[in-house]
Amino acid sequence: MAASVKQVICINWGTKYGPDYVNRLYGMVARNITPPFTFTCFTDNEEGIRQEVDCQPLPEIAVEIPKTRRGIWPKARLWGEKLGTLEGNVLFLDLDLVVTGSLDRLFTYGDPDKVIMARNPVRPLERLGQTSVYRFPVGKMKPMQDMFCANPKEIAEKYVWEQRFVTRNAPGGVDFFPASYVRHFRYHCAPPFPINFLVAPRLPRDTSVVIFPGALNPPVAILGGWDDRPGMPLAEHFRTAFSRWRKPRATFRYLKHYLKPSPWVADYWTE
Repeated sequence: MAASVKQVICINWGTKYGPDYVNRLYGMVARNITPPFTFTCFTDNEEGIRQEVDCQPLPEIAVEIPKTRRGIWPKARLWGEKLGTLEGNVLFLDLDLVVTGSLDRLFTYGDPDKVIMARNPVRPLERLGQTSVYRFPVGKMKPMQDMFCANPKEIAEKYVWEQRFVTRNAPGGVDFFPASYVRHFRYHCAPPFPINFLVAPRLPRDTSVVIFPGALNPPVAILGGWDDRPGMPLAEHFRTAFSRWRKPRATFRYLKHYLKPSPWVADYWTE
């Protein structure tokens, strides 16, 4: 079954994202994938999640997930020899991304025995993947999970981000999806300063998924502004920037962190 059925997975723990995020992600997947497919959410609370979603318990892991200042590591639960009832290749999707085109090619691209990631554009000089979207065979990353469990705090502090740990330690190495498949909202959709004051973010052609790493998420993109001031009008943005003394670098950073509303995000980001 796993060889013929497209298997999409996500993970949700705690209270940051409610069931609406899971339900919305399922809706976007269902509209942009050719059946047959399954959609599995590994979660500690399935209340409110639509019945089409296969809710399974969070996979067990032998250690306590470390809490660090920057990195988030619960996805390490997915790297074990078993992954619930699933076998074969799975496509992982973050809860706060937007599906804008067919996901079929993310299942057929590349070697089915490889870990295939979205490319991280934030550090272009580093060969770094992005685990907002990545495909892997169940059990493939068990050696990596063992390495993590041997000293989770040290690993988390050394690599900072779990995508860096995956990129550098996945058995057999990693490949990357073509750049057009997965786009980063801030780096590929948002216009640069000062064009951001005049032109709204745009969806690049031939894109299947737009990811939103960090605090700038789809609700903020829809309203415009920035993650700490969603919906703020441009005039107020300027007034706030110069309302009190700032170092020149801080003022520039504040000014460039403004986006016009992106109504197209709302069009795709629906259940």
